[in-house]
Amino acid sequence: MFSAFAIKAVGRAAFLVVEEVRRQFREKPGIMEWKEKPDYGKTVDIVTAMAQKELLGPGILAIFSPILVGFLFGAGALGGFLAGAILSGQLLAVFMANAGGVWDNAKKKIEDGFLGGKGTDAHKAAVVGDTVGDPFKDTAGPSLNPLIKVVNLVSLLIAPIVILNLSIWIKVVVVLVALIALAIAVLLSKRGNIYQEQEK
Repeated sequence: MFSAFAIKAVGRAAFLVVEEVRRQFREKPGIMEWKEKPDYGKTVDIVTAMAQKELLGPGILAIFSPILVGFLFGAGALGGFLAGAILSGQLLAVFMANAGGVWDNAKKKIEDGFLGGKGTDAHKAAVVGDTVGDPFKDTAGPSLNPLIKVVNLVSLLIAPIVILNLSIWIKVVVVLVALIALAIAVLLSKRGNIYQEQEK
């Protein structure tokens, strides 16, 4: 889920950058002829703002998922959750880095003349693959390491509370808050879908 949030975030940010570039081309036709300078600052502002905004959903997921598991299922389940997060996160990060790198290199190889070079169906397919590969190797894969660290840190902080014999009502309240937070994280990840933007 975390990786899906990251990949969708890249898609939304890229869509806004493309829209800004198109706007600048429309309003400053001299850019294409090197007579006018593009406004690079605007695209940098978009990417910076999106990077901060898009951290909300994954951050909520990283913080509240161990809280949910710990208070709902207990300390043993929290330990299993941590072991699973570390193992699957590390494997997924390596997979994404390798897969993204392979897609990127495949496109470059085809552009160098392999399988017919640019303009062929193989090149079109490689461009699509690289479009997926870039967020794999540059965003979703590397961000799994901080996710694992945050999940571990939150688990260590809540472990002394999880092992206490708390009232069932306290546990129910904490679980409900965690579920609401996770629902908010999912809603944040679904906002501003590229296809919805195109329909407007």
